[in-house]
Amino acid sequence: MRRAKTTAAKTAIPKSRRRRAPVAVPKPYHHGDLRRVLIDAALQLVGESGPDAVSVREAARRAGVSPGAPFRHFASRDALMQAVAEEAQRRFRAEIDAALSEAPAGDPLARFRALGMAYLRWAMRNPTHFEIISSRRFFDHDNAEGLSADNAELIELTGRTLAEAFALGQLRAVDLKAVQIAGRALVYGFARMNIDGHFPRWGVDGTEAERTAAAIIDLFIEGIAKQG
Repeated sequence: MRRAKTTAAKTAIPKSRRRRAPVAVPKPYHHGDLRRVLIDAALQLVGESGPDAVSVREAARRAGVSPGAPFRHFASRDALMQAVAEEAQRRFRAEIDAALSEAPAGDPLARFRALGMAYLRWAMRNPTHFEIISSRRFFDHDNAEGLSADNAELIELTGRTLAEAFALGQLRAVDLKAVQIAGRALVYGFARMNIDGHFPRWGVDGTEAERTAAAIIDLFIEGIAKQG
């Protein structure tokens, strides 16, 4: 009996040597690219409720992070909105590039039409995103270098396309800058009419908007094209 007690005492583990429960290691942020996720969350907010609904706090909530986490990437709402605008502009440019890739390379007037249709198609399908990149009330456009550079490229592309059309004898107008501004005013104004809800009073419903857009662009091109 005494020997059994001695053996048990020898095999007992001292308290100081007992195994402790492992310390939990904090899990890394599961999204990986927080900046990307915040921009996507803000874009979703824009699409659902308009640009005014965007806040850094709400974007953080949707991303599943603490309210302070986004400020490592965006110091303010303006900074987040600028990033949203740059992403919207990237998608807008992709629409234009895709349309131009399908237009006849040797027909600049057809390319001009394709550019205008891509502009209106994207603006009508993404009205809130178009409003962000076209309006100056959501962030500081003057300091958005990427956005400004891309806009300048599109303006230069349009001007070059019209110059090529004129050189090939496709245009009757000589003042190409006036033609370019008039074309921009046409598509921008049509896009704004859609955003501001003017179409119903003109008897144009949602199913007819793109067909109406094509008709006004063709009417414009007919006015600037050299006839037979």
